[in-house]
Amino acid sequence: MLCNCYWSPRACFKPLNARASNVSEVEKHICGVAIMRRLMALLRERFPLSTQGLAVLLIAILALQRYGYGRMDLVVFALAVCALAIVCFSTVIVLLGGLILRHQIRHTLEMEALLRRNTPRIKVEAGYPNETGFSLSTMPWLPLIGVTWEIVHPDAIENRNRLSEDEQRWEEEIIPRKRCRTQQITRRFTVRDVLGFSRFTWRFTQEGELLALPQAGNIRALPLLRSLTAEDGIPDPGGNPEGDRMEIRPYVPGDSVRNIMWKVYARNRLLNVRLPERSVFHSSRTLAYLVSSPSDEAAAAVARVAVESGSLGDDWLFSADGSDNASGQVDEALEIIAGSRAINGLLPYGLDAFLQRHGSQGSTHCIVFVGAQMAPWLPQLRASIARFRVRFSIVLATDGLAAEEAPKAWQRLLFRGSNSTDKQAIENTSVADLSRLLTQVGQLVESTLVVDRDTGQSFDKRMNRI
Repeated sequence: MLCNCYWSPRACFKPLNARASNVSEVEKHICGVAIMRRLMALLRERFPLSTQGLAVLLIAILALQRYGYGRMDLVVFALAVCALAIVCFSTVIVLLGGLILRHQIRHTLEMEALLRRNTPRIKVEAGYPNETGFSLSTMPWLPLIGVTWEIVHPDAIENRNRLSEDEQRWEEEIIPRKRCRTQQITRRFTVRDVLGFSRFTWRFTQEGELLALPQAGNIRALPLLRSLTAEDGIPDPGGNPEGDRMEIRPYVPGDSVRNIMWKVYARNRLLNVRLPERSVFHSSRTLAYLVSSPSDEAAAAVARVAVESGSLGDDWLFSADGSDNASGQVDEALEIIAGSRAINGLLPYGLDAFLQRHGSQGSTHCIVFVGAQMAPWLPQLRASIARFRVRFSIVLATDGLAAEEAPKAWQRLLFRGSNSTDKQAIENTSVADLSRLLTQVGQLVESTLVVDRDTGQSFDKRMNRI
């Protein structure tokens, strides 16, 4: 079959322009959808009636119009008027109570900020209930309404509001699911009536630091993660000539006179020199870095255990994505780990900048903590290895190993279990995927360590238990 096509420069540029215009149209469409979602979410929070209240209001109006006035049905007329009165009364009570409570919360927090010189700091651990010190009055003077609130920024935090011992105040208790570090805490308050007809929602942002450390799980100890640098110690052809003087060769012009073997020259009149061999040794300084990814919570937990248990040695330097600084102190390193999770957007890859600042002092070995999932960090790490003359070691962390591959979407839909089971299945890493990842990583780095946070076990690159 012949096609009627011809070549011309104008014909070549038309598809490019059309493609560019299509891309711009797609971007505009995506931006428009995002704006519409934000407007709908804002309208949902600002609209005082719930779905149940709106349905009751529409049914009451239709019944009143069609049967109450249309057919002069007094029973329907009375029921519809009562329903409208209840919905209106609930809306007024909820709006009044919400406005009073919002003013009261703002006034209380402003007074606490004036009395307190420093902003409050909340340091918690993920996976465990923690008290934040925030509380609200039960407001017994406002009948038929209830107050609830939750933390919306940072995300992945579960709220548990409980009554105090005197049953006069609601105390806030949170359970972080993931690590985070933020300087602001945003809570969403909701006041609703007991019948669920109306609600009043608003958000309030409080200045204060929230530091949530990753949950260590069952990790109790790690092998000593020490770096290898060129110096006197273990013979290695890849090391620098700075070891013991073990290599002997004939003297050539330019060799130092101090390296000449004078006793051998006295016996056979041959000038030989003894040179230092190439070797490496276990250095006391270690460079460690945490790469951020969507499934990096286990890697952050392993990095935390390594920092706290002293597995990095006596002299170490740690940094992570999202931080421009590096530290050798435990407290500062834990803050860097907590701030390495992206709350709004993705964090930039910062291993190259870290090695440029701290990895140029001779032969260096860097330990990189990453999640044991196929992620964008693999090509970026490959580029870093090709760019820097640094020895690398990889610590892969996972939240459990699955014998088979993860179930597909239709399988999870048909064989849906409990929420905890589904979540655990998603977080687990299949042995097949881990084997492929080890094959790719093992060709790039010097050594590989796999750590399972669920069981606390460690494996080498051949999946042999350490």
